[in-house]
Amino acid sequence: MPLDYVCVKSGVLCPRCQGLIDSGVVDEREVDIMKALIELEEDEGMRILKKATYYKAYFIDDDMVIIVMDLGVGTSVPVFTKYARELEQRLRERLGKRVKIIPKASDVRGLATHLLYPVRILGVNTLWLPDGSIEYVVRIPRRDERRLGKAKEMYERILSELLGKKTRIKSGY
Repeated sequence: MPLDYVCVKSGVLCPRCQGLIDSGVVDEREVDIMKALIELEEDEGMRILKKATYYKAYFIDDDMVIIVMDLGVGTSVPVFTKYARELEQRLRERLGKRVKIIPKASDVRGLATHLLYPVRILGVNTLWLPDGSIEYVVRIPRRDERRLGKAKEMYERILSELLGKKTRIKSGY
């Protein structure tokens, strides 16, 4: 965790932790998530959290949180999802928000695969635009588009925020 265990547990932040929040490296709302993770590990005995590594939380609107963390079970999508589901449900109950846990991924395709699962990813195209900016286009099969439904725009926003570049999801291949 980016903040000290004692600071998160007590709610009183030391100068280093307060500096991380003031500088924007850590969002104030992330303290609640870290505290919930510590409580789940200690009080409810979720052993999976002993090996877990928390990286960052992204807040989408007011009702959804994307948590980037490594659970120590590998990055295979079905295996990671199996372990993350129970944790997502428990965090949803504690935080009162929808929660999605994804592993830290270094590539666009890996991130999109975990975020959009069970939708299949055919590929990711990188568009270099004349003004020098870069966009990503995540390609999915036409028959999987209905699994996204109306949430397609939300997932595009989430991917854009996580990657720091405009991202579109395109189907019909």
